[in-house]
Amino acid sequence: MKILTGLAIVVVLSGFTLRAQERKPVPKGSVRVSLPGCTKGYIFTAGPRTVDEPGHFEIPEGMHLRMNGPKGMMSEIKAREGSMIEITGLMKKSQYNEGVNVGHGVRISPAPNGGGIAATTMAPQILIDVEGWRPIEGGCRTR
Repeated sequence: MKILTGLAIVVVLSGFTLRAQERKPVPKGSVRVSLPGCTKGYIFTAGPRTVDEPGHFEIPEGMHLRMNGPKGMMSEIKAREGSMIEITGLMKKSQYNEGVNVGHGVRISPAPNGGGIAATTMAPQILIDVEGWRPIEGGCRTR
Protein backbone atom coordinates (compact mmCIF):
# COMPACT_ATOMS: atom_id res chain seq x y z
CA MET A 1 0.00 0.00 0.00
CA LYS A 2 2.85 2.39 0.84
CA ILE A 3 4.45 1.68 -2.55
CA LEU A 4 1.23 2.55 -4.39
CA THR A 5 0.83 5.76 -2.43
CA GLY A 6 4.44 6.75 -3.12
CA LEU A 7 4.05 5.91 -6.80
CA ALA A 8 0.85 7.98 -7.03
CA ILE A 9 2.62 10.99 -5.48
CA VAL A 10 5.52 10.69 -7.95
CA VAL A 11 3.14 10.49 -10.93
CA VAL A 12 1.14 13.52 -9.77
CA LEU A 13 4.26 15.63 -9.13
CA SER A 14 5.83 14.70 -12.46
CA GLY A 15 2.62 15.74 -14.23
CA PHE A 16 2.83 19.19 -12.64
CA THR A 17 6.49 19.50 -13.64
CA LEU A 18 5.73 18.66 -17.27
CA ARG A 19 2.92 21.20 -17.44
CA ALA A 20 5.15 23.92 -15.98
CA GLN A 21 7.73 23.36 -18.74
CA GLU A 22 5.23 23.62 -21.60
CA ARG A 23 5.21 26.97 -23.38
CA LYS A 24 2.21 28.71 -24.78
CA PRO A 25 2.02 28.57 -28.57
CA VAL A 26 3.31 31.64 -30.39
CA PRO A 27 0.41 33.70 -31.77
CA LYS A 28 0.31 34.44 -35.50
CA GLY A 29 2.28 37.59 -36.29
CA SER A 30 4.46 37.24 -33.18
CA VAL A 31 7.84 35.73 -32.42
CA ARG A 32 9.39 34.34 -29.21
CA VAL A 33 12.80 35.85 -28.46
CA SER A 34 15.45 35.44 -25.77
CA LEU A 35 17.55 38.53 -25.24
CA PRO A 36 20.48 39.33 -22.94
CA GLY A 37 20.64 42.82 -21.48
CA CYS A 38 19.94 45.13 -18.58
CA THR A 39 16.85 46.72 -17.07
CA LYS A 40 15.89 49.99 -15.50
CA GLY A 41 12.32 50.06 -14.29
CA TYR A 42 10.16 48.59 -17.07
CA ILE A 43 12.71 49.37 -19.81
CA PHE A 44 14.98 46.60 -21.07
CA THR A 45 18.15 47.53 -22.98
CA ALA A 46 19.40 44.78 -25.28
CA GLY A 47 22.97 43.70 -24.73
CA PRO A 48 25.46 42.04 -27.06
CA ARG A 49 24.47 38.64 -28.44
CA THR A 50 26.94 35.78 -28.30
CA VAL A 51 27.64 33.08 -30.87
CA ASP A 52 25.72 30.44 -28.89
CA GLU A 53 22.55 32.57 -28.91
CA PRO A 54 20.97 32.02 -32.30
CA GLY A 55 18.33 34.49 -33.35
CA HIS A 56 16.49 34.88 -36.60
CA PHE A 57 14.91 38.01 -35.15
CA GLU A 58 17.79 40.42 -34.67
CA ILE A 59 17.53 43.02 -31.92
CA PRO A 60 20.55 45.34 -32.09
CA GLU A 61 22.60 46.05 -29.00
CA GLY A 62 21.36 49.16 -27.22
CA MET A 63 17.74 48.90 -28.41
CA HIS A 64 15.20 49.74 -25.70
CA LEU A 65 12.10 47.61 -25.17
CA ARG A 66 9.18 48.18 -22.82
CA MET A 67 8.52 45.06 -20.73
CA ASN A 68 5.04 43.80 -19.86
CA GLY A 69 4.54 40.90 -17.49
CA PRO A 70 3.00 39.64 -14.27
CA LYS A 71 3.56 41.96 -11.32
CA GLY A 72 5.52 39.35 -9.33
CA MET A 73 7.90 38.62 -12.19
CA MET A 74 8.43 42.31 -12.90
CA SER A 75 9.32 42.96 -9.25
CA GLU A 76 11.85 40.07 -9.41
CA ILE A 77 13.40 41.59 -12.53
CA LYS A 78 13.46 45.05 -10.93
CA ALA A 79 15.39 43.58 -7.97
CA ARG A 80 18.12 42.54 -10.46
CA GLU A 81 18.72 46.05 -11.88
CA GLY A 82 22.41 46.64 -12.50
CA SER A 83 23.20 43.04 -13.44
CA MET A 84 22.82 41.20 -16.73
CA ILE A 85 19.74 39.08 -17.26
CA GLU A 86 18.22 37.23 -20.18
CA ILE A 87 14.51 37.65 -20.80
CA THR A 88 12.31 35.42 -22.91
CA GLY A 89 9.07 36.72 -24.28
CA LEU A 90 6.78 37.43 -27.20
CA MET A 91 7.08 40.37 -29.59
CA LYS A 92 4.91 41.33 -32.53
CA LYS A 93 6.88 41.09 -35.76
CA SER A 94 5.27 44.19 -37.25
CA GLN A 95 6.42 46.58 -34.52
CA TYR A 96 10.06 45.81 -35.20
CA ASN A 97 10.04 45.35 -38.98
CA GLU A 98 8.79 48.87 -39.85
CA GLY A 99 11.38 51.25 -41.22
CA VAL A 100 15.00 50.94 -42.25
CA ASN A 101 17.86 49.93 -39.97
CA VAL A 102 20.65 52.49 -40.43
CA GLY A 103 23.02 50.90 -37.90
CA HIS A 104 24.29 51.34 -34.35
CA GLY A 105 20.75 51.14 -32.94
CA VAL A 106 19.43 53.88 -35.28
CA ARG A 107 16.26 53.11 -37.23
CA ILE A 108 14.24 55.35 -39.57
CA SER A 109 10.51 54.59 -39.37
CA PRO A 110 7.48 56.08 -41.12
CA ALA A 111 5.48 58.73 -39.27
CA PRO A 112 2.16 57.44 -37.86
CA ASN A 113 -0.11 60.14 -39.38
CA GLY A 114 1.17 60.12 -42.94
CA GLY A 115 4.21 62.24 -42.31
CA GLY A 116 4.98 65.79 -41.46
CA ILE A 117 7.51 67.09 -39.01
CA ALA A 118 4.92 67.94 -36.35
CA ALA A 119 3.26 64.49 -36.49
CA THR A 120 5.22 63.14 -33.53
CA THR A 121 8.49 63.70 -31.72
CA MET A 122 8.47 60.35 -29.92
CA ALA A 123 9.45 57.07 -31.57
CA PRO A 124 6.96 54.27 -30.97
CA GLN A 125 8.00 52.07 -28.05
CA ILE A 126 8.71 48.42 -28.90
CA LEU A 127 6.95 46.08 -26.46
CA ILE A 128 7.84 42.60 -25.21
CA ASP A 129 5.52 40.39 -23.17
CA VAL A 130 7.96 38.75 -20.76
CA GLU A 131 7.36 35.04 -20.11
CA GLY A 132 10.50 34.37 -18.07
CA TRP A 133 13.97 35.54 -17.19
CA ARG A 134 17.26 34.24 -15.81
CA PRO A 135 20.44 35.87 -14.49
CA ILE A 136 23.51 35.67 -16.73
CA GLU A 137 27.15 36.60 -16.26
CA GLY A 138 28.21 40.18 -16.83
CA GLY A 139 27.51 43.63 -15.60
CA CYS A 140 25.58 46.57 -16.89
CA ARG A 141 27.00 49.91 -17.88
CA THR A 142 25.96 52.81 -15.71
CA ARG A 143 25.70 56.37 -16.90
